[in-house]
Amino acid sequence: RDPLRGPNRSTSLFSIISSTMKSAILLSLALGASAFTNVANAPARNVAMKESKADLQALAKELNPIVGFYDPMDLASWNFWDQGNEATIGFLRHSEIKHGRVAMAAFVGYIVHANGIRFPWPQVGGGVTIEGNNPPEMWDQVPMNAKLQMAALIFFLEWYSELGGRVGMDPHYMRGGKPGKYPSFNNEACKAAPPGHFMLDLFDPFGFSKNKSQEAKDRGLLVELNNGRAAQLGIIGFLSEAKIPGSVPMLSGVIQHYDGEVMAPFTNADLSLPF
Repeated sequence: RDPLRGPNRSTSLFSIISSTMKSAILLSLALGASAFTNVANAPARNVAMKESKADLQALAKELNPIVGFYDPMDLASWNFWDQGNEATIGFLRHSEIKHGRVAMAAFVGYIVHANGIRFPWPQVGGGVTIEGNNPPEMWDQVPMNAKLQMAALIFFLEWYSELGGRVGMDPHYMRGGKPGKYPSFNNEACKAAPPGHFMLDLFDPFGFSKNKSQEAKDRGLLVELNNGRAAQLGIIGFLSEAKIPGSVPMLSGVIQHYDGEVMAPFTNADLSLPF
């Protein structure tokens, strides 16, 4: 049988995203502000992998006591790829943290580029210049080779993060590891690889957080989750207004219109690609 659609109600995250995109846009105005709920008075707890739906419900109350646990598709009870419910919850937790981090970078990047804030040197080499201050249009101007370099870097980071305990790293997030924790580049597996073993880590490269108390780290992850949720709604709001003027009334006249396809990373200028 198809491992993604068996009797255990396993599913593909891509189908979940596509079926709930409209709901996310409609909820952005209603719930966006609540994602910034102050968690200063929330009791500290270990926010590593939650092994049950009850743990997720308790975590949701800490993150936002007003909204609480919101799981209309009952994903916390599913069994993705027949890996068990605990592994499924680890996957969902890790996915939310990762998507929140990407969305925060996208949200800030959109604002920075829309306001014409740039480095004083060319964004790409070869005498190519990126014109304007409409972020989606600026992306379309990026040369194909530059886009492929970015894609290759992302592929490497994803591949490395999935290795887990198979190569002596911390356990995988679906095997008891901590969701959202990116593995160090200075572990035993890397030390054995040429030409050397020291690299700056992707997370906390200068070690500012390593001496923080566990209570401070746990609270920081709660704040990160809230901000990541808000950023996901925010960047979807930007793109919705850019593509469909008036779809987000608060952004009307603020976000520039975009005629291209916001979900397509490549354009007609990249037709030489073999895919």
